[in-house]
Amino acid sequence: MPQINAGDFKKGIKVVHEGQPFEMIECNFVKPGKGQALYKTRIRNLLTGTSLDITFRSGDSMEAADIRNADGLYSYFDGSSYVFMDNESFEQVELSKEVCEEMMRFIKEGEPCGLLYWNDQLIGVTPPKHVILEITYTEPAAKGNTATNVTKPATVETGAEVQVPAFITTGEKIRIAAETGEYLGRA
Repeated sequence: MPQINAGDFKKGIKVVHEGQPFEMIECNFVKPGKGQALYKTRIRNLLTGTSLDITFRSGDSMEAADIRNADGLYSYFDGSSYVFMDNESFEQVELSKEVCEEMMRFIKEGEPCGLLYWNDQLIGVTPPKHVILEITYTEPAAKGNTATNVTKPATVETGAEVQVPAFITTGEKIRIAAETGEYLGRA
């Protein structure tokens, strides 16, 4: 794989560190009064989600990670792993429940999503920006609670819980930011 020089480090690049793929989430250039320039970086492991702080000198480099993004479709959950279909090859690929459970809270079967591959192995899923889901249960609104920004918990059809305004009722369809679980509005 090609090498990335420290001068080319920036947020968002994918690199290999100790044999695992990482994404650079922070990179700061520091020029001390004496000595070489330094690059203070924070990288996040794409397999485990842990972060590391590493400092590089101006002549250092890192190996570029062979990361590929693809479009996919969430097919089903088989009890221990989520199954996706790659839209390019039409192959079914699996990802364990532990790796992507948090990202799958608001994705229904048949919904499109992004697939993240490292060395042709599926390592992650990117949910769509927003999804439209139906509310299966929420408490009725208390009369008079419309003057302020009062929210209440609501359960959506995927089983996840989201905070919604007090005027939302059971059976309504709402738009949700899939990554954060934030209520965006009625659908």
